[in-house]
Amino acid sequence: MESLTMKPEEIETESFRIIDSEAGEHGWGEPEWQIVRRAIHTSADFEYAQSMIMSDNVVEKAVDAIRSGAGIVTDTTMALAGISKSRLVSFHCEATCHVADSDVGALAKREGVTRSVTAMRKALRNPNNRIFVIGNAPTALFELLRLIEAGNASPALIIGLPVGFVGAEESKNALATLDHGIPFITNIGRKGGSNVAASVVNALAILAEGK
Repeated sequence: MESLTMKPEEIETESFRIIDSEAGEHGWGEPEWQIVRRAIHTSADFEYAQSMIMSDNVVEKAVDAIRSGAGIVTDTTMALAGISKSRLVSFHCEATCHVADSDVGALAKREGVTRSVTAMRKALRNPNNRIFVIGNAPTALFELLRLIEAGNASPALIIGLPVGFVGAEESKNALATLDHGIPFITNIGRKGGSNVAASVVNALAILAEGK
């Protein structure tokens, strides 16, 4: 019951100490490990130490994008809620999600596609939206990749961690293997989720702060 008397920052520090101890030799560089261990911290799932995939120099490029004030788009309001907005204020990064917008829903119904697909299309109409965070909808990730392949999108970063049994693993495999040249962070398999995707953004924001 000792944890009942611990302050939140003490609990977090102790959690990371336990993660570092139990993870053992993981092979990640220090900046990359900050991202992976925050995903583990959020999910209590050590499998991320082996399943995460990052493109070359992605941390450096992601930090540069945040420091330049890149807009951040999520595929769910849950992912949006999980992002620490206070860490983004000094960089003038605006985080948004369009999936619940009334025009997005109407257009999705009219075109016979998911709201996630239409939300991605809407987000790309704002040129400052350069970081895309997908933790739930494989269709959002597939659509983003389609638009990139068509030359209609060129994000600064894709965090692709959709979860589920239909399309999640396949969409992440496509992100990791297609020759699109976009910096990305993803993982192998069905696991993921809005909370994990948000945790990656928060880890990058902390790195951007230089902490």
